[in-house]
This record gives sequence, structure tokens and C-alpha cells, in this order.
Amino acid sequence: MKQIDQMRRRAARYLAVEAVAIAPAKGVFSLSFDDFPASAWSEAGPILAEHGVKATYYVCGGLCDGVNMGRDQFRVEQLQALHAAGHEVGCHTFGHTSALRMDAEALRLSLDANAAWVAERLDGHRMTTFAWPFGDATVAAKRVVRGRFAMARGVRDGVNAGREDRTLIKSIGLESRRLPGYDLEALIAEAADRRGWLTAYGHDVSDRPTDYGCTPDDLDRVLRLAKAAGLEVLPVGAAWDVVTK
Repeated sequence: MKQIDQMRRRAARYLAVEAVAIAPAKGVFSLSFDDFPASAWSEAGPILAEHGVKATYYVCGGLCDGVNMGRDQFRVEQLQALHAAGHEVGCHTFGHTSALRMDAEALRLSLDANAAWVAERLDGHRMTTFAWPFGDATVAAKRVVRGRFAMARGVRDGVNAGREDRTLIKSIGLESRRLPGYDLEALIAEAADRRGWLTAYGHDVSDRPTDYGCTPDDLDRVLRLAKAAGLEVLPVGAAWDVVTK
């Protein structure tokens, strides 16, 4: 099973469903939070406000009020507050299920359920961008997602520049397990120099994060670096409109 999953991931990575040109007038940076833990709003929200920037929150309706990776997940009132504050709400499936574990019909049902759940709580809001749970995608799943969303974000490292698969956009992880391996200054400089699009995703935010989370200082640092390099900081959906003009 593991070998088959690896083959399906590899096929999804190298077989672009739809390549598009990424060519903004200047470099762009986008920050997103997946799932999302309550601290991604309670702790990260004030930092975003201090910097005057908006982020994207990729929501699984089925995780609301629950616990995931040992962290309390978001509450409806937090989702409504961040939406009212102008942050983007995007889709992450309803139950946070890997695309490797769903056929096309199961994926469609999960996306339908999440769309209905979010619309009911956010006055009919329609999500236009998607992030793959666990970063797992398949060629068949990418075809389903292409018909429903403007783009889909994965977890492959790198700056998006030139031709990119709109159903598997690259993104770096603001995660304690990954941050030591990145040269953030170099990545941000590359995005500025190449006039590319650097996206980043995180989960929980605390002074003692999980392996998949970051500290408030980590978040503050990446935003300061992006702004110092002259990158335009936009949520994923707004950035997509800019980088694909």
C-alpha cells in the first residue's frame, strides 16, 4: 500500500493537470493555516493585524470543536470572526481525509459537505481555493478539484514561478519540524528576484508548538522578511488573481 501511495503521489506531482503562467508584476507572499487549530486565530490573528495583512484559513467543517494532533480546533465564532475581519476561508475537505483514501465520488461528496457547512455559517460564502489534506493528491483527484476551485495548494517546497500546475501549487511549511531546514531569507529573495509567488502554510501557533506548528516569533519573522523584501502580502485567493493576470 505504501509503495502504491508513493507512486500515486509521484504521478500527481509530475503530471500537471493544467499548467498556468505565474507572472506577477512583483513578488508575492501568501500565508495560510490548514485544518485549523484555534490558536491559528487566537494567537496568529493579533500578529496578522499588527502587520496589517490577511491570511487564508483552510477549513474542514468536520474538525470544528474537535481535537486534532492534540490541539483544540477552531470554533464557529472564530471562523466567523476571521471571515468578518477580511481573511480568506478556503476548503480543506470536510473530514480532513487524504485524497489517497477517497475515490472521485467520495471526494466530491466531501467537498459538497464542506461547501454546505461553510455556507450555512458564513452567510452563503463560497470557497474558491483548496488545500490538499496532508499534501496528498492524485491525478484523478486533481481533475475533480480543477472543476471546482480556482487553484489548489500542496506542500511541495519552492517558489512558484514560470509555468505551474494550478492544481498543485508549491508551498513551504511554517512547521517546527521543517523551519530549521529552510533558508527563509533566500526563498523570499528568490520570490522577489524572480517575481514569483511564495506560499507558506502552518497549523497551530504557540510558544510550544506541535511538530506541525510554529511560534509567534516564527510567524512574525516570516512576515517581517517578506515585507522587507518588498513582497506583496496577500491571501491565497487574492494572490491568485494577481499572479495569473
